[in-house]
Parts: sequence; C-alpha cells; structure tokens
Amino acid sequence: MPDAAIFADTQAEPDSVYLWLDWLERRLPFPVERVTRGSLTEESLKVREFKDDPNRHWVKSLIPAFIENPDGSKGIMGRQCTFNYKVEQLEKAARRLGGIKRGQKETSVTQWIGISWDEMQRMKDARKPWTQHRWPLIEMRMTRRHCFEWMEDNGYPKPPRSACMYCPFHSDDEWRRLRDDEPEAFAASIKFEKDLQAAKAKTDNQRGVPYLHPSLVPLGEVDLSTDVERGQGLFWQDFGNDCEGLCGV
Repeated sequence: MPDAAIFADTQAEPDSVYLWLDWLERRLPFPVERVTRGSLTEESLKVREFKDDPNRHWVKSLIPAFIENPDGSKGIMGRQCTFNYKVEQLEKAARRLGGIKRGQKETSVTQWIGISWDEMQRMKDARKPWTQHRWPLIEMRMTRRHCFEWMEDNGYPKPPRSACMYCPFHSDDEWRRLRDDEPEAFAASIKFEKDLQAAKAKTDNQRGVPYLHPSLVPLGEVDLSTDVERGQGLFWQDFGNDCEGLCGV
C-alpha cells in the first residue's frame, strides 16, 4: 500500500479533474498530497522588464506553444512547464514525505508512476539517487483502455484525463472532447491563447505569434471535424518534443 499519492497542480486543469480529485480523496485509504508552484496561467502571461533596460520587455516561455515566425516558418516555444510545475514539485514532495536527509545517496523512496502500457516510451529513470521509479500499470501490461474497463467492472465512474486545459500537446480528439464536454475549459483555452499572443506582442525577445494548435490557426477557428493526429505527431518530432506523460501523477 502506498504511503501517499502526490498531485502536482498547475492550477490550469479543467474543473472535471478537481472534482474527480475531491471524489478520489474521500475513497483512498492513504492521503493525497496536493502540491503546486503557483498558477501556470498567470506566470505564462506575466510581462517583465529587462533589468538593464526598463523600456524592453520579455515573457517566460513556459508552455510548448507553436510559433508562426515573421518569415512564415514554424517553430515551437521552449517548455518549462513539465519540469517546473510537475517534476520539481513531485520531487520536493517525495523528499519531504520520505524524510530524505541532505546529501543522501541511499535509495529509500519508491515512486509509482501511472504511465500505462501504451505509453511505455514515456518511462524515465529517477533523477535523484534517493528514489527509484516503478510503473505498476506497465508491469501489469495495462493500457489506458484496460484501466477504464477495470473502473467500470468495479462500479467506479470513468475518470477524466489530467492535463492543463490549454496544453498544446492535446490531440484533436482531446480538443473536441473539451469543446463538446467541457465548453468552459475550451473557452478558457481560447482566451488564454489570445492573452498569450497579446503578452508576447509586447516582448522584445520573440517576434513570432504563438498558437495552441499546430495548424497555426486560432483555436476557436480550428476545424476539429477531421483527425490530423499524424500531422501533429510529425510536427512535434521535428523539434524533438513530446508529452512526457507526467501530468497528474
């Protein structure tokens, strides 16, 4: 039995995820630790002044938004969201819960990562010597579909997917789901995209226009009636980028 579960909260999940977490906490035989670095949304939109020149401004590149450069070429913003808002917070909580001493090298913490069998390419070794990773779903060869079937067979409701509502790594299927099932989250994502474009337009460190969809079309205007999953995958691969599968664990 685990000693605790850890949820790293970017404060940008759809309401369904927080409602599910409330439901889950009342049923688990161990506590759920909610940890956060703060609001990813607010930090992504904050316009800052350069220290040596207050007339010049910059905005942190936190999410991997797709960029339309002035010359028409495509790019992708640097990503810090997974490490800063997920990995670091999970490590800090595991260190605290495991009572890890300063400079400890001995492995005394085992972290279970909920990556499923169909996502095994996202497995990564622990970064710290005092902890080791295990992937129970992969050990049992359970796919995401198997997890849903287990929930249904045991009389539990279907859990929502945990991810920031405006994550650029959403598939078209996930964008459609948000649009149809969680319209408030979809509307918030459209607003975030517009706010991010407005914030980046004020900066001196980036001239391109950010978009949440790889088509470089505003999210509210994207045709989601057809699946362009393959195109998205190739675009991410061009930049050596992919979802690391650590959201919500």
